[in-house]
Amino acid sequence: MRNNSVIGWLLAAPLSLVLLVFLVAPVAMIVVVSFWGATEWSIYPAFQFDNYEFLLTSNVTFRVFFNTLKYAAITWVFTLLIGVTVAYYLAFHIRSQTWQVALFLLCTIPFLTSNIIRMISWIPFLGRNGIANSTLISMGVIDEPLEWLLFSDFSVILAFVHLYTLFMIVPIFNTMMRIDKSLMEAAADAGATGWQTLWHVVIPLSKPGIMIGTIFVVALVMGDFITVRFMSGSQSANVGRMIQNDIALLQYPSASATAVILLVTVLLMIGTLLRFVDIRKEL
Repeated sequence: MRNNSVIGWLLAAPLSLVLLVFLVAPVAMIVVVSFWGATEWSIYPAFQFDNYEFLLTSNVTFRVFFNTLKYAAITWVFTLLIGVTVAYYLAFHIRSQTWQVALFLLCTIPFLTSNIIRMISWIPFLGRNGIANSTLISMGVIDEPLEWLLFSDFSVILAFVHLYTLFMIVPIFNTMMRIDKSLMEAAADAGATGWQTLWHVVIPLSKPGIMIGTIFVVALVMGDFITVRFMSGSQSANVGRMIQNDIALLQYPSASATAVILLVTVLLMIGTLLRFVDIRKEL
């Protein structure tokens, strides 16, 4: 028994070292630097709470965090609706496993390209003289171009949904494929409608996948900065952009403090989500 324990420790040592070097150490350094001080031309080691005091007493910080949470919430709603719909169709309406795999791979094709390329591709489509406005004008739907299609919250959320929907589809599809099809037949035999079966059978059994997808999408949106910068035309801000601006100004302590607050916020959200579903037990 003792030998098995030693072997287990030896096998875990390389992975533990990787986590220590590439995860724990960088996060610890960020936390340490967040307590340092800074001037216009230098930073200096210290242990002070000035950075946190400034952030937690600034209205700008609360507005930026609210904006970030707004993007995360709206993106989550749309990715969840799309993810459940696509996963349900692939899992229960496509009978052939070959077609399931083929259609699933078809969903992943756009994600083989760079996120930036896929994001920027919306600009000529949504622009004032872009394809969307030109088509709507030619069809007589509108008389003049819609200004809010680009460089607005709409374009930011559209880009987020486009970029991160796959992270919701994959875990939900994986969970739905584990559902015993006989449960669907039993629900139908009991007189349940399609919507009742979906709500009372499929959704409850798909909670682990929904929670995993939620964690992916929320964490990615909360930490993103490049999408907000390009798709809002630098008219909107989120926490990621605030950190980027501090780094550009060489205000590393302030950027670190903001990153720590963001990390704590995301961890609290993930911890809250995990209280609803024990992912390790149900998977």
